[in-house]
Order: sequence, then C-alpha cells, then structure tokens
Amino acid sequence: MRVDTHPHVISPDTKRYPLNPLGGKRSDWSADAHSITPAELIAAMDEAGVAKAAVVHSSTTYGYDNSLVLDAVAAYPGRLTAVCSFDALADNAVEVLKGLIARGCSGIRFFTTGTTMPGQATWLNSPRTYPVWEYASSIKLPICVQANPAGMEMLGEMMDRFPGAPVILDHCGRANLDDGPPYAQSQPVFAMARYPQLTVKFSPAVIERAGKGKASIDTFVPLLVDTFGADRIMWGSNFPASPGSLSEIEQVCAAAFVFLPPTDVDKIMGGNALRMYPGLR
Repeated sequence: MRVDTHPHVISPDTKRYPLNPLGGKRSDWSADAHSITPAELIAAMDEAGVAKAAVVHSSTTYGYDNSLVLDAVAAYPGRLTAVCSFDALADNAVEVLKGLIARGCSGIRFFTTGTTMPGQATWLNSPRTYPVWEYASSIKLPICVQANPAGMEMLGEMMDRFPGAPVILDHCGRANLDDGPPYAQSQPVFAMARYPQLTVKFSPAVIERAGKGKASIDTFVPLLVDTFGADRIMWGSNFPASPGSLSEIEQVCAAAFVFLPPTDVDKIMGGNALRMYPGLR
C-alpha cells in the first residue's frame, strides 16, 4: 500500500478559501496554474496507486486557516487525513488544536523555514509552545517540523523535554547536500537519529538536493537509511509543489530505495505512515 505523507491541496476559489500566506508572500507553486483541488488529488492518487494520504496544509497559501484541508478530509474521510498549521505561540493554542482534531486533523506542522521564509525562525524552542508539545505528547499526535540544519539544536532541545512526542522532520531537514560524501553539511540532521521519536520525511525536494554538486542519490540515500533505518523514513510526494505527476513522483522516490528489500521499501512508501497516522488504517 502506498501512503503519501506530504501532498497539498490548493483551491482556485479564493472567496471561499481566502489567500493569507504566512509571512505575507505566497509560494510560486501554489499559484492558480498549479492548484489542485481535493477531487483532483484523489484522481491523481488513483492514477498513481496511492491508497491514502496525510494532506499537509499549505501555510504559504492560507496561513493558519486550515479550512480547505479539513474540508478535503470531510469529503474523503476514508482516503485522507489532515496535517494542520496553527499559531503554536498563542495563549489558546491547545484549544485551537483540539478543535482541529475534532474536524479531522491527525497531525500538526510547525513551519519555521521555507522558500518564502528563508532563514530559520527562532520560536521553535519557545516556552510558549510547551503546552502544545505537552498535549501532542499526551495523545501521541505527530508534530511535523519544517526546519533547516540551523534549527536542529532547538528541535533537539524540545525532544529532550518531550520524549513522548512523535516528530516528523520534513524534507530530511532541508540540508544542503552539494558537498557530497561524507555529507558534513548534513551532520546536524544525521545527529537527530539519536532521538527514537524522530522520523524523517523523504521527498522530491531531497532528490533535487542530492542532484547538485558532489552529491548523488546513490551515495546519500544509503547513508540516510544506515543512519535512521527503514523504520524511521517516510515518503512524501510534495505534490503538486514538486514537478511531475503524482505517479511520476511515486516512481522516482520508490526507485531511490531499490537497493533495499521490498519489505523495507513498503515501510518507507506506506507502512510507516500507517503507523504514524493510525486514522488512515
């Protein structure tokens, strides 16, 4: 079973779903020409043989308004679940989170860096987020963190404090890989393997980085697997933000692990996601 942990949905209906990108700048990929509705995502999943998906809310399109991704889950409850973003620094953050969970959210996302917000936000280890971490830890709610290597120290501090919180690191920590083996620039990310609660997300963004400079898929992916193990890597398509159809993306990502036994490939491409998001079972 293929389970995608990182597709997005973007509606052309900006009246029903108003644009309000986090940081004030909308991502290029989410422009109308690249929009994909929930129905179109389901059609793409069917074509690609993807059974289920944890749809990641687009913070660079809608800010903290999760209406679209939650409506998608309501329309396709057997196929989709939602990974939502909200203001974790707010005084009522836990109450907001409970409301999102009641509407189909089964994971949350801390967006601390990205193409429209370069650099690394410093609020990742803020004490003001402790209540969210504590609540997520108590109910085993996955926390997806989009951070770069500069944020690993802050993330480690939070995992030290909340060892029961399941954490997913988006795009393998957005490390620069162009230095090639032994990938010294990636060491802050590899060092996170010491936290058993952490799973890394493998996406086309990682493949793109592994195609630059002295890097290659053939040298980086085996090192990634040796470091984290097949049980702590999950596939995410980043569709439609990354180029290509969902079917093409699935094939390229699965091919990166062709050196592994089929059972390990199945874990990375679906099994681990079902464990992380029990609602998708």
